[in-house]
Amino acid sequence: MVSVEDVERAQKKWGDGIVEISKAHENGGDYVGIATSHVETLYAYQIMPVLFKPTLAVSEQFRPTFESALSYFVASNDACPEDEGFAIKRWAKVRFENHKVTTDGNRAFAMGNYFFTDQEGSEVRVEYTFGYVEDGDGKLRIFLHHSSMPATVS
Repeated sequence: MVSVEDVERAQKKWGDGIVEISKAHENGGDYVGIATSHVETLYAYQIMPVLFKPTLAVSEQFRPTFESALSYFVASNDACPEDEGFAIKRWAKVRFENHKVTTDGNRAFAMGNYFFTDQEGSEVRVEYTFGYVEDGDGKLRIFLHHSSMPATVS
């Protein structure tokens, strides 16, 4: 049975992973290896279809495969040539602010805002909806990831 606390732990892991990828890239470390592990352990690509609509995707709006998800994070392959590597943009901190978390047996859904702080202290707010499912080991995996920039009033 998935709890709100399980979701919050999974969110922290996700955010910490983005920061770890960014730091490894900046320091000349194995950021692609870290990102590979990030996607393999936090997303459900090995279990079921994943619905992934990342924030800054334009031409390749949806990322149904592991390779296309990895490309979004680190621009490490030819899966999506538009990618610049979201996770390598010098992020220093990621925090989630949940609007609502709903649990249902071995699944959970969360939506709200997450905030990405760069190394200069500037913060970017992004809206998200994540869906989680427990894997065979009881760990949460993301099977739904939709994020977008907030609308602006003109």
